[in-house]
Amino acid sequence: MDDRPRVVLVHGLWYGRPSLWPLARRLRRQGFTVDCFGYSTVRRSPAASAVRLADWARALQADTLHFVGHSLGGLLILRMLADFGATLPPGRVVVLGSPLDGSVVARRMAALPGLRHALGRSSELLDPGLQRLPEQREGGAIAGTATLGLGRLLAHLDSPHDGTVSVAETRIDGLADHLELPVSHTGLVLSKSVADAVARFLRDGQFRSTGI
Repeated sequence: MDDRPRVVLVHGLWYGRPSLWPLARRLRRQGFTVDCFGYSTVRRSPAASAVRLADWARALQADTLHFVGHSLGGLLILRMLADFGATLPPGRVVVLGSPLDGSVVARRMAALPGLRHALGRSSELLDPGLQRLPEQREGGAIAGTATLGLGRLLAHLDSPHDGTVSVAETRIDGLADHLELPVSHTGLVLSKSVADAVARFLRDGQFRSTGI
């Protein structure tokens, strides 16, 4: 029987499950059992994806179940937990570059006919964000500060930002911890420093080492 702590990773807009493999590999090396959830980020509604994620997570039959989401994936996790969290095992949540307070880049894209289709149903989450965390779970957010990304070409992003999401957009009341690291939006799922911080939060409820 696998008694290692279990983690579900959820990818962001346009990325797909392969984008999560570097993060998954690093978390497995740190002693976690890791599963990657895939979903249609454009065609399927967030409500429908939340139902699928909840059903899929329940089927894992874990005693403790943590969730880590990149960008849109973090918003999907929070939407799912708001609706179905009481039916799932306890655990912590980490979001990576998720515009919890809403995405100015998504709002700009939705206003442009040529780009609106590329967002699809994801704008239902990206535009407003989700300003409330589930009460039954500790949640942490990691924001990037390396300004590499096409989002900065579409809309003005307040500094610091990761090229797609500003640090300010990743902050909401109720977070147990918040961390800024010098990585881009895509780098949030590629960086060893991010993976190490995620592992610390899942174990201890904080990103920074206590030094003990």
